[in-house]
Amino acid sequence: MSAIDEGRLSASAHQILPDAIDPNLPNLYRGKVRDNYDLPDGRRVLVTSDRLSAFDRVLCCVPFKGHVLNSVARWAFEHTADICPNHVLDYPDPNIVVGRRLDILPVEIVVRGYLAGATSTSILTMYRAGRRQMYGQTLPDGLAANQALERPMITPTTKAADGAHDEPLTADAILARGLLSEDQWRQVSETALALFARGQALAAERGLILADTKYEFGVDAEGTIRLADEIHTPDSSRYWRADTYQQRLAAGERPDSFDKDVIRDWVAARCDPYVDEIPEIPPELIWKTALTYVEAYARITGQTFEPPRPSPPVQDRVLDALRSFHG
Repeated sequence: MSAIDEGRLSASAHQILPDAIDPNLPNLYRGKVRDNYDLPDGRRVLVTSDRLSAFDRVLCCVPFKGHVLNSVARWAFEHTADICPNHVLDYPDPNIVVGRRLDILPVEIVVRGYLAGATSTSILTMYRAGRRQMYGQTLPDGLAANQALERPMITPTTKAADGAHDEPLTADAILARGLLSEDQWRQVSETALALFARGQALAAERGLILADTKYEFGVDAEGTIRLADEIHTPDSSRYWRADTYQQRLAAGERPDSFDKDVIRDWVAARCDPYVDEIPEIPPELIWKTALTYVEAYARITGQTFEPPRPSPPVQDRVLDALRSFHG
């Protein structure tokens, strides 16, 4: 990234969106990253904040993060619409998407192409603990951290309430517990693998590796399964730089990434993030992460990121956009 680009970004580094609370909009639901409103006409307004979430909690806010996530998701939705319909109706602001309100399926679909991850549900964490059977599948002995799997695997989890932990699932458990019907499970698993293949191909064109990603699906009023939330963003996905991957793998080093693992790993090295109070994250690490998100946007989409202007405050801009939904 050039000094001129970073200078423009630095001028707007104070433009952080911690939340977007409009008391005049109905049915507010606050997720870890998004503030959502369900409108009476069946639309859902989703505002992507700059909150960074990991370990089932919010760790900090990162400048430009919400803007980047919403923009990457928009690009990826447009490049996968032929595989699966999605929830998107409109983008009235860089941090806002308006979508169809869906009944979200109670299973989170994670597709993994590599032995990676840092959370309790990641296959690398389980593998290092000595487990070889996970998510109804068996991995061989002798795999190295961040090594490619023989084929991508789906690792579904429950969708835990705020403050609770996602729990690993198997296909048999999903069907036995009635979380999804057999037809629904077949459709979302086949669709997820097709979406992941498309995402990996698009990433490869940009010199990136899509190592793993998360999908959420929901059912609309007509019974159609649609993609919800976000897709192939640096938050929902793990991207690595392809040109240094083999060298770092051979050296036993962590791949160069475009995801929030930098902060996540820093926190995990200093406490039990599921239990302990989170230590204050250094401002320079947060800024490095902001630049990583911006670079990820450019690498993933092939487009130049336009940061918000230094004024007016981005929160004022977002709240002004939300006023258009007042009844």
